[in-house]
Amino acid sequence: MSFAMSFWALVVNALCIPMHIIKALGLYKGYKRVFPIFLQRVSINYNKIMHDEKAELFRSLSEFTKPGKKLTLLEIGCGTGANFEFYPPGCKVICTDPNPHFKKYLDKSMKQNDHLTFDQFVVASGEDMAPVEDESVDVVVCTLVLCSVKDIPQTLREAHRILRPGGAFLFIEHVVADPSTWSYFFQHVLQPAWFYFGDGCEVTRETWKYLEAAGFSELKLRHIQAKLMFMINPHIIGYAVK
Repeated sequence: MSFAMSFWALVVNALCIPMHIIKALGLYKGYKRVFPIFLQRVSINYNKIMHDEKAELFRSLSEFTKPGKKLTLLEIGCGTGANFEFYPPGCKVICTDPNPHFKKYLDKSMKQNDHLTFDQFVVASGEDMAPVEDESVDVVVCTLVLCSVKDIPQTLREAHRILRPGGAFLFIEHVVADPSTWSYFFQHVLQPAWFYFGDGCEVTRETWKYLEAAGFSELKLRHIQAKLMFMINPHIIGYAVK
């Protein structure tokens, strides 16, 4: 299976040569204007399928709210604001995303979720959130983002930096499948094409290993099989406490 996987991955990679050239010429950036439209539609369907899992995870937000104060939450890679409906009333939300073209979709989501207080939208990658002060937020949320950041350890270091002591990093991420499955095979074969389709998304990452090594004082993580297409049905879900 290893030889066949490597061979077909090479074939797919060869078929992606035009995309490699487009990216090298800087023309791929145009896709970032279109990607928010695509992601908005995908997010609606994803929320329907993963509603119960998201609701259960975000119920834990109350555990990290200081007595007598409103929750301050920062979301890395907020996209179109698909998580907003799960946040508690009065929650102050700081949004970050490296793609500025999500702004108009965020504005729409904020109007639809007026139980929240929108603080600011920061155009920044997860690896560099310098505009956000140290120990300034109660919770950092990261869903379907660690698959596409360029440096997972640095992103987790930044999340750790901006969290107050006792704050939490909540996550839902798709990950690589078990090596004995056909999902694993096709994840590796189709990854070269998926990278462009998903705006840098990599489906072959063992993200849980980075979380385990990130230096949080507590980690609650479980593996689940989401009712999604085979490429992204293996998921991890949980939270880490600073």
